Amino acid sequence: MTSPWLALPVEARAKPVMRPVVQASWERALSRHLDPEQLLVELDVPEDELVEYRLAHPLASVLPVIRRLLVRDADDDSGMLVAVGDAMGRLLWVDGDRALRRRAEGMLFVEGAGWSEAQVGTSAPGTALELDHGIQIAGDEHFNKLVHGWSCTAVPIHDPETRAIIGVIDITGGQQAVDPHTLPLMEATAAAVESELMVQRLTAQRFQMGVGSLRGRRSPSSVMSLGSIDHFSAASQAPRAGASARSLPKPVASQRVTLRVLGRDTGELVIGDTRIELSARHTEIVTLLAWHRQGLSAERLADMVYGDDHSAGSTSGSASGTSAGTLRAEMVRLRRILDAVAPGLSPESRPYRLRQSVELDAQQVGSLLDRGAHRVALATATGPVLPASPAPGIEAIRAEVRGHLRESLLTDASVDVLLEYAQTDDAADDLEVWTAVLRLLPARSPRRAGVVHHIEQLERS
Repeated sequence: MTSPWLALPVEARAKPVMRPVVQASWERALSRHLDPEQLLVELDVPEDELVEYRLAHPLASVLPVIRRLLVRDADDDSGMLVAVGDAMGRLLWVDGDRALRRRAEGMLFVEGAGWSEAQVGTSAPGTALELDHGIQIAGDEHFNKLVHGWSCTAVPIHDPETRAIIGVIDITGGQQAVDPHTLPLMEATAAAVESELMVQRLTAQRFQMGVGSLRGRRSPSSVMSLGSIDHFSAASQAPRAGASARSLPKPVASQRVTLRVLGRDTGELVIGDTRIELSARHTEIVTLLAWHRQGLSAERLADMVYGDDHSAGSTSGSASGTSAGTLRAEMVRLRRILDAVAPGLSPESRPYRLRQSVELDAQQVGSLLDRGAHRVALATATGPVLPASPAPGIEAIRAEVRGHLRESLLTDASVDVLLEYAQTDDAADDLEVWTAVLRLLPARSPRRAGVVHHIEQLERS
């Protein structure tokens, strides 16, 4: 049965005051015979297919960038949701305020649902994809009446080489979702995501990744939220009792192996299209061996992992032996896990070293800085190296990466990149960085006032 609203003349249905971009979107919705009183959202990606589809999507590998810039501020008290969708407007990840997520389920704003403009009319995700640029849609600017209580900002994500649209990022909530600062933040996030995608491709080319890929069995239960990224637990990869060693996956010699440790408390080991989340201790060990590629003695590695805390209460003569013994037991467990998912990657002994090169994302930051790619390096540096780790060796790497980034940006970066760095957690209280920003800003820059105010606050503290 046709809605009474659709039976009205077009001029009688129009909003009294409407921005031209919204008016044009409404007209497209009318031309598609959409009904604003019936929300036609559907689950375009069935739940049993969503896991595989998300793992294969190009945006899966850049979720840490989105998490750093958007999701970590969308907590349970934020009144905000962060959604990532594909090029067809289908939501793949939705994270943020839990209470708000439950409310959003009422209009099927959930993972797997289609929110293209062709399905729901005017909305930020669908209209951003339709227009191929960022947009904000507030309240009753939405075509469908059931969405009038929501506001949203969305920007499309492009392939860094072809510039084709590959997805969309959206912030949804109340009026704060369309604050004036939100759209620039979303556009900066999109730029950072595209830069990270290019970094990953350049790195893959440098390592001349083979066409073969190591495929592991995937368990839907191992797929986590946007905040923790799709990954596989080592246990889900373990062979069945009595399985032949020949049935296990074999790493390809030219296969790129990376370990993601920036802004993470546990590392994500990536081998082709397989992702394995290591424990905190195993992450520390692999990180140290990847950083010190020449290898480390058992005593030296134990000192870097455990430091003095592990042997508290022991005599000085037995402390080193106690740590080394604990390390050896840990190495046995690590080898068992790696042998189950990546035979040939397990560390060698005397000295301990990795048989195959493992590239750390932290090392990629340094490589980019050395090539002068400061903006991309800053986008890649999604957080400190294993921020929760107290291991002395990790603390040293963390300080080295942080120091390299700071000195490179202070010495050579443009004012825009340096200002972006100044606003990170590492540099927010760094008077030297903020003073350098002020020195580089043009005399008539409108940003000078805010920088001067921040410097004055730092000098008073």
